[in-house]
Amino acid sequence: MDSKPKIVTLCGSSKYADIMAVCAWLIEKQENAIALGLHFLPVWYGDIPDHLAEHEGVSDKMDKRHLNKIDISNEIFVVNYHNYIGDSTTNEIMYALGKEMPIRWFTNDPIGEQVENMISTFLGLK
Repeated sequence: MDSKPKIVTLCGSSKYADIMAVCAWLIEKQENAIALGLHFLPVWYGDIPDHLAEHEGVSDKMDKRHLNKIDISNEIFVVNYHNYIGDSTTNEIMYALGKEMPIRWFTNDPIGEQVENMISTFLGLK
């Protein structure tokens, strides 16, 4: 029987939900892990602002759910694209540090490098 896969919670700004979705895909595909993070909602969900949870009045509830994801994880993966880390992500990092949990950083990880290369290729920068 296979051992249980590691669980990785992705933390980062919802404005980079597309980047987080690609990171989650690569982590699951390449590392045989389970990736938890934000939900990438389709355009038909409605006019989705950058801070949907605040817009819908559920930010406290969703922040708690995200900490619950960290509780069941083996590590977190911080998507600090362009070195951006907002207040909620800072709280999640501090929470993980308090649990002495390993932290991976998009800007210093092979997954982040792959995604950066994909973005550069897509934008015609390579």
